[in-house]
Amino acid sequence: MKATSAPARHPAVILVTVVLACLLLPISLTGASVAMPGVAADFHNSLASNQWIVNGYDLTFASFMLASGAFADRFGRRRVFLVGSAVFAFCSLLSALAGGILMLDLARAVAGIGAGAVLTSGSAVLANTFDGPARARAFAVFGTTVGIGQAFGPFVSGVLSTTLGWRAVFLLPAIVGAGVVALATLLPESRDPESTRVDWAGTFTLTGALATLIAALLEGPQWGWASAFNLAAYVVCVLLFTAFVVVETRQRRPMADLSLLRQPRFASLCVATVAMVAGFTPLLVYLPSYLTAVNGQTTMHAGVDLLMLTVPTVFMPLVAGALLRWIEIRHLVTVSVGLPALGVAWLTVLHPGIGNWAVLGPYALIGIGVGIAFGVQDGAAVSAVHPDRAGMAAGMFNTMRLGGEAVAIAVTGTLLVTTTRMRLGGSLDGFTGTYGHRPAALAAVLNQGQLDGPVRSVPPSARGAFRQVAVDSYTGGLHTVMWVMAGFCAAATVLVAVVGSRTREQAAVPAEAAVRIPESAEAAQAAALPEAART
Repeated sequence: MKATSAPARHPAVILVTVVLACLLLPISLTGASVAMPGVAADFHNSLASNQWIVNGYDLTFASFMLASGAFADRFGRRRVFLVGSAVFAFCSLLSALAGGILMLDLARAVAGIGAGAVLTSGSAVLANTFDGPARARAFAVFGTTVGIGQAFGPFVSGVLSTTLGWRAVFLLPAIVGAGVVALATLLPESRDPESTRVDWAGTFTLTGALATLIAALLEGPQWGWASAFNLAAYVVCVLLFTAFVVVETRQRRPMADLSLLRQPRFASLCVATVAMVAGFTPLLVYLPSYLTAVNGQTTMHAGVDLLMLTVPTVFMPLVAGALLRWIEIRHLVTVSVGLPALGVAWLTVLHPGIGNWAVLGPYALIGIGVGIAFGVQDGAAVSAVHPDRAGMAAGMFNTMRLGGEAVAIAVTGTLLVTTTRMRLGGSLDGFTGTYGHRPAALAAVLNQGQLDGPVRSVPPSARGAFRQVAVDSYTGGLHTVMWVMAGFCAAATVLVAVVGSRTREQAAVPAEAAVRIPESAEAAQAAALPEAART
């Protein structure tokens, strides 16, 4: 590795420190979604403000990850890991103490920057500390730990929210993060002496483009899709993204080598991972609100139900790795997108009061597909390019996944409130109270997990009918969104299958080429693998 490094001390402590830090990242994402109904009840904020709790974190996580890698190479992996952990822990504490939605949203956005620094620098620390088979074992533990955090995050957050309130969901990462900061002093320092600059232009143009796009999607239902705000946001988004492309194509060492997207197989795999997260992550964000509002479940109960969806993602990567002995990776990649397509379509059986056995099938199908994706998609993406570009491909693929996740959450939330409002239509005209003649307002609070409050706003004699109208509209809107998600995943499945069959001869990387991957690229590739389990 072209890097300077201090001797590695206490390898076990180093591994524990890094995996403990990255265990917090998926819990912070799923925990925020579980906390959303409680936040809305306390702060009485708008739907868009509530959605920024999740989207702000995901946005900055995606946008600053590549820049964090450049920081780690230039200024030191341990230093960036320490700063990132401190930022993440401090912002989690601010989230727990937030007195209003604005402070909470800002704290979450800055926490995403810290999370990106923790993931990229932590993975680089492991790659620099361990070698050979020990490195493989270290990253296996790393990936499994992050997968466990993602799988059990909704349950842990649900227990905390139900027993101690939503603030405890953010307080736990703050407390554990403080311990990580203390342990981080034991990490070895390393850096890349050839890294001389950070691509600030690329970082800020990409971040700005994603931020304005997500803002337009979230605020569209409130301001109007043709409002001056939305039109201006779309224009700014296009300009910033164009600037990002221009900046990256003129860089000697670009943050993202966009020429990789001209390779059909790599581009199709990027579509596949975006489709996979689009069919999975929004369910983790919005199903707790549905189960809380419509079924009257506690957040803990909703978290338990989601274990049927998330637990398969823990063990299926290992199963997928074993299946590679008999099944070509291109077929497993196709299955990894096709199963979520079928599962999300099947999940339209969801209705108020449905039993767990009725949704076990679609939940398991989605979880199995996503678990397979975590086990094979990263390797397929890196193998789709020349070995010398493996590190760049891994970083771009990971950024596409995180960026796609952020946009998918925003799009799904917007579609959900829009379709619910359309289904409500004029059905509220016959009711008096706060939400009479106001389908948009009711759709917004329903999507924040609140139904009892709106029901109490109408006269007792009309509450039964009002609840039925609200529940039917919310459920119908959710079904419509699921069909859209399933269709997107199905289209991606066809694309991956067609492109994979046409490039079969180029799918495998020759063994003699594989051994020539620079260790720095191998470290970047390893950094991308556990991130798949976070989404």
